Amino acid sequence: MPLILLIEDNHDIAAMVGDYLEHAGFEVDYAADGVTGLHLAVTLDVDAIILDLMLPGIDGLDICRKLRSDAGKDTPILMLTARDTLEDKVAGLDAGADDYLVKPFEMEELEARLRAMLRRAGGAMAAEILHVCDLQVDTGTLQVRRQGKRIKLTPIGLKLLIALVKASPKVLSRRALEREVWGDIAPDSDALRSHLYNLRKAIDKPFDQPLLHNVPGMGYRLSDPDG
Repeated sequence: MPLILLIEDNHDIAAMVGDYLEHAGFEVDYAADGVTGLHLAVTLDVDAIILDLMLPGIDGLDICRKLRSDAGKDTPILMLTARDTLEDKVAGLDAGADDYLVKPFEMEELEARLRAMLRRAGGAMAAEILHVCDLQVDTGTLQVRRQGKRIKLTPIGLKLLIALVKASPKVLSRRALEREVWGDIAPDSDALRSHLYNLRKAIDKPFDQPLLHNVPGMGYRLSDPDG
């Protein structure tokens, strides 16, 4: 039975989500503030986290950053937010969230997105070393290096990179990339754009030659700039 950590300070929403998920076959642990939520997220072996953006103590963005950067956790995170602007969505994804859901939401969509995250996190692949130019991806250890330097990526950034490396030098359409990460539950266009922006910052910005290219009207390609 998957263990879900719900970090939500609105007791009515927390009770509704908790009851629904328990009836759907999940085990749910709960925190009503950011400090407690961060402690549980670090100390418990949970399968996924449902995280509200606005929390007392520590907000959802800081919890995401601390889990990804300080604790080194790659637990799938679904962020709940009442803010639906592009800037707020990008901020959540930049902080390390894997997906987001804008309040108010339907419980069926929450469950579907949660199950999709769990499937992605549990998907197995045969270990192999993938290369494009001086970029190396080890699908066994999930380590990424360029020019020998270790690059840290979010789980979604890693999935996008692996898809692009495997397809290289072919172009992958936006829909193909979305399907690779989110399956048939497509996010709005902001999510993919934000993750690709972060991926480009990680694998290209510190280096002289860009590898990730936008092909207008077609999609994205990872390729050797000299090839």
